Amino acid sequence: LFQDIFSLLSQPEAFGKLKKLLVSRAKTVAPQIDVVVGLDSRGFLFGPIIALELGIPFLPVRKKGKLPGKVFTESYQLEYGEDILEMQDGVIKEGQKALIVDDLIATGGTMEAACKLVQRAGGSVSC
Repeated sequence: LFQDIFSLLSQPEAFGKLKKLLVSRAKTVAPQIDVVVGLDSRGFLFGPIIALELGIPFLPVRKKGKLPGKVFTESYQLEYGEDILEMQDGVIKEGQKALIVDDLIATGGTMEAACKLVQRAGGSVSC
């Protein structure tokens, strides 16, 4: 079931309730996180909100060619082909614990690739 999340963004009261719910859930499932990693592109809507409320950094994971500087890359399978995710080198410190935020999981390929990027960068995540 697909839900349009953009209509929620135009309703401050509902969006505020969602923010509280997301932050509460993040504290429950990952009480000891150091960074929030958001996946391109809807993870960029909710990830920074969680990070800001928790007072920790937000780090973007983007599709190939969108980030400046040296990057780690990870390919993954889509329902209809293959794609590549990237994370900037040096943004995660060794041993930092990450919470990965995305809007949905279809095949799990994007989430698995993001977990591998965080781990390759020296961070940890429960996948």
